[in-house]
Amino acid sequence: GKKGMRQVTVVTDFDAHAFWVNQPCERYFVATPEAALSLAHWGVPRETIEITGIPIHPVFSAPKDPAAMRAKHGLSADRPVVLLLGGGFGVGPVEKIHAGLLALERPLHVVAVCGRNAGLKGRLEAAKVPARHRSTVLGFTTEMDELLAAAELAVTKPGGLTTSECLARGTAMVVMNPIPGQESRNSDWLLEHGAAVKVNSISALSWKIAGVLETPGRLAGLRRAARELGRPGAAFAVAERVLGLTGG
Repeated sequence: GKKGMRQVTVVTDFDAHAFWVNQPCERYFVATPEAALSLAHWGVPRETIEITGIPIHPVFSAPKDPAAMRAKHGLSADRPVVLLLGGGFGVGPVEKIHAGLLALERPLHVVAVCGRNAGLKGRLEAAKVPARHRSTVLGFTTEMDELLAAAELAVTKPGGLTTSECLARGTAMVVMNPIPGQESRNSDWLLEHGAAVKVNSISALSWKIAGVLETPGRLAGLRRAARELGRPGAAFAVAERVLGLTGG
């Protein structure tokens, strides 16, 4: 009762659980109708919940030409570009996933982003790459919007922000190793809406991706669904509504 400050909550996953409830709170901004229903179930007044999408950097609102982005980053124009994302800290079985991608018979250009994990970057740079493939290994990068524009497919954990960036660029996803709870729900939502496939074990990785690349229309369908789900302007939508609350 000592402060008159307004409070808002922005849910950065595709569903919401009870930990997101922070009453009293003037507004909740969520990604999906399902998340709105979940918050209402936990007692949040429905009139305080708005569906905006997950806020991502405004750079994702600017169109980027895939061919130009491939040329800028030295990526192949004659084969699918597959982006392997290890997160900002390069954690998880990235080396095994990298090896699984290089085991595909179809020629690929694999771009592995190792974040701040210099050891992982060195090991992937030293990995033997079959002659049919191309490989680019990167550390931490601030050009993810350009790399996603260049890639047909991203192999990633299903975090809310990363997958929202993929959707904004219309990049199909192969999701792996979701954290139980919010990432599992994110994975379910992406699969249900046709923007991703899920790989449950490294042993099935090559086979699963080959199916995506070789089945007529499969990759195009995933990319189309991703574009339709993308909300690149979500950050602006949240900001405008917050300003509206303050009279700005």
